[in-house]
Amino acid sequence: MNDDLGHCEPPATRRRAGLLLPVASLSEPGFGRAARELIDFLVRSGLSVWQMLPLGPTHPDGSPYQCLSSFALEPSLLDERDLAADPAFAPGTPVAERRRGGGASPALYEGFIAFREREAEWLDDYCRFMVVRATQGGRSWFDWPSGLRDREASVMKAFVQEHAGSIEAAAFEQFLLDRQWKALRGQARENGICLFGDLPIFVAGDSADVWANRALFDLDVDGRPSVVAGVPPDYFSATGQRWGNPLFDFERMAEDDFAWWRSRLARHLELYDWVRIDHFRAFSAYWAIPAEDDDATSGRWVEAPGDDLLESLRRVGDSDLPLVAEDLGVITPEVTALRDRFGLPGMVVLQFAFDGSEGNPHRPDRHRPQSVVYTGTHDNDTTLGWWWSLDDAQRAGIRRELETVAGIDPATPMPDALVEVALGSRASLAILPVADLLNLGSEARINVPGTSEGNWTWRLPAGALDDEMAERTRIRLAAHDRLI
Repeated sequence: MNDDLGHCEPPATRRRAGLLLPVASLSEPGFGRAARELIDFLVRSGLSVWQMLPLGPTHPDGSPYQCLSSFALEPSLLDERDLAADPAFAPGTPVAERRRGGGASPALYEGFIAFREREAEWLDDYCRFMVVRATQGGRSWFDWPSGLRDREASVMKAFVQEHAGSIEAAAFEQFLLDRQWKALRGQARENGICLFGDLPIFVAGDSADVWANRALFDLDVDGRPSVVAGVPPDYFSATGQRWGNPLFDFERMAEDDFAWWRSRLARHLELYDWVRIDHFRAFSAYWAIPAEDDDATSGRWVEAPGDDLLESLRRVGDSDLPLVAEDLGVITPEVTALRDRFGLPGMVVLQFAFDGSEGNPHRPDRHRPQSVVYTGTHDNDTTLGWWWSLDDAQRAGIRRELETVAGIDPATPMPDALVEVALGSRASLAILPVADLLNLGSEARINVPGTSEGNWTWRLPAGALDDEMAERTRIRLAAHDRLI
């Protein structure tokens, strides 16, 4: 639980700025030196927020939005150099053995036992799931032998007894990940940096979450969904996006006051100060697609119990919900009203601002203080890449709009022009993707929605966030009253 909101009052409360950079996109992905150096850069630059993508264990495609668990951390993010130098292990213990608990001091092992007891609600199922998955060659759980697939008591008891060592090793690895992350979060807190996490509203079908909680999802007797999640045709795709996630059985979830959701949010607030709810509009209504369909065009909207769910989530913490609603896409008045009833900031994206519509909420003159402004998100091209994908007439029209509605000199190059608009926005929180801060083109794009190849692989060039960039950024923030 977030127990110190002194430096991280609810998001969009006052003017500040932050950086969007996935932990997996650091020059050295993980919770070690590169992450600590990033926090140092944020402090020097005056940026007071680090926004990142989900940190959960991924499938082979690397997508942080289709994780094997909503609660666990990605094992590859454990920094092995830090682990090798950790004095809590006996000298000379190989790193591979340390990951499994070998050479741990009595005090460290006691800490592990306490972690395992504290997080047992999700940790036990996750570790069993991962070990079964390994013995099954990485196959999806609904293709496992029925006894393991259906978690038959006698079969699971025998499996746990046979594989107790591997299950404990998986738990110890999560303990080490949690320990490294908490140390990093402590550094952020000491330096006034808010950690801004991301919670995908849906979970992967092939996950410990669904395997261990089948009754909470809309599945058939074999554990497969008849309808799946996605979005209708939009800016990113003419045929919509078929994500394939199973849908929640909200009626069943309501019977215990959404206990699984409350546990999920509580875990996220252990890790972060703020959390973005990805695809918030599904709290109002979600797009349900027949599972046999290859695209999202034949889906339909289904109403969701957003008010009841958010009222339940309010009871997780001791303050207002430290959430940001990702309210992009097909947004109805009902979605906006739900967001506003719970006082949640929404998002505006400047790359979406220039369609010529005066009512476009992304236009700079339409921004609200209670919102978060981005030049682009992880799903967009970089601003420079986006700019050069436009034709001459489109670029000229955008230049005119920028001058008219935001006072930007037409000679200002991209992406600096959009960065200046974001920093000058009425939106209380401005988030800059690292690629836009560094003037990088499409080679630095992180994700192309609706595609499964070539995403999530970009890495920050080593040394790119240097003292000169920190000083330049600090000057820009000061000019727009965004220094904390």
